[in-house]
Amino acid sequence: VQLVESGGGLVQPGGSLRLSCAASEIIASIDTMGWYRQAPGKQRELVATITNGDKTAYVNSVRGRFTISRDNAKNTIYLQMNSLKPEDTAVYYCNGRRYRATWYEYWGQGTQVTVSS
Repeated sequence: VQLVESGGGLVQPGGSLRLSCAASEIIASIDTMGWYRQAPGKQRELVATITNGDKTAYVNSVRGRFTISRDNAKNTIYLQMNSLKPEDTAVYYCNGRRYRATWYEYWGQGTQVTVSS
């Protein structure tokens, strides 16, 4: 499965961005998809996930500001990011996990999000 992110960029604090992740396969066949981020000098962290049953989960620091969603017809997931803060600055990666007797994991190449005035 190939995952391609888009939508990153530079935004002022308090602004919004929407990230997209297009998959090369039917995302309904992928058990869980999500977004991770990695800031300079820090470990990659989970931001949000969505299952193929539309169950969502968020890290505490983004809950209420970010929304993950999926469009099965477009084989795409999204991350709507509102009220952005400088500490949200990171490279954001799309992730997919599929279970077929064992877990298979897929990653996109990442998209830079910079929150700065």
